[in-house]
Amino acid sequence: MATIYATGKRKAAIAKVWMSNGTGEMLINGKTLDQWLGGHETLKMKVRLPLEATKQLESMNLRITTLGGGYSAQADAVKHGITKALVEFEPSFRAILKPMGLLTRDSRVVERKKPGKKKARRSPQFSKR
Repeated sequence: MATIYATGKRKAAIAKVWMSNGTGEMLINGKTLDQWLGGHETLKMKVRLPLEATKQLESMNLRITTLGGGYSAQADAVKHGITKALVEFEPSFRAILKPMGLLTRDSRVVERKKPGKKKARRSPQFSKR
């Protein structure tokens, strides 16, 4: 099998995922998952979710590059990228991953600031006198 490429996105974060058959090695920005996310166990589980659902955790090598956003958005982008790569690798995985909502790109982004407002919606404090 050749290397499969997929891109995952979330907020301002982008994850480029290269997937190939292997031993379950996962390198994110040149680091292992534990080095990259440190003590954030929930985010580690989130990243592993598509691989565990399709039972491919020990049979795929992943090389991932992330840019933009924070570590939480990057973890979601990695999850999305891995999911897309798995579906491209084996189309039958779609039936497993789609009901879990993993194929849907979370399109929520930061709302822009409007003129006359302190933030996107926060108005300046009202003063009667």
